[in-house]
Amino acid sequence: MHSPFNETQARPVEPGEYPVWDEALTLVNHDLAALLPDHGPLRLVARPAWPEESADDEHAAEHVYVAMPNGSWHGDELPPEQSAGPGAALAAVAFAAQDTVLECLWQVWPVCPEHRLGMHPGEEHGRAVWWCAGGRDGQSAQHVSAAVGEVEESYRPRRERRKQRRQNQRKNRDKQK
Repeated sequence: MHSPFNETQARPVEPGEYPVWDEALTLVNHDLAALLPDHGPLRLVARPAWPEESADDEHAAEHVYVAMPNGSWHGDELPPEQSAGPGAALAAVAFAAQDTVLECLWQVWPVCPEHRLGMHPGEEHGRAVWWCAGGRDGQSAQHVSAAVGEVEESYRPRRERRKQRRQNQRKNRDKQK
């Protein structure tokens, strides 16, 4: 796990700097907020090209990663922005986000509401999707659960939804007093 804000070379990416990644991250953050509402939105961080890359190419691009709100990340960099179409860019950001969430929070995300298994990002018909490998019983086949950016709060486990409802009820009671 990397904590780029503690390193002098890493920096937070400004909005609009990488528009393809910004758009993709907005959709992924929708899914994160629907399923893990207690964690802030993910962000992009960048590191300059490695010295050996810069020596070979004076125009070497920086490396962009998907990070937690505090700047920590895990996993591979995003591929060069210009090489990714919208579906591929969204799938790449979803994969990087899932890797960061898993390693930084030690939590599987997202989870299939039907099988209670971790889903994986992929592409289907040019769009990024969350797919599930299916049930352990051998009867349930793999399936697409939702498009990336379209996961709803109802996908959250019942226990989490119940906890959120209780917290909201307490807040409402406190406001009425």
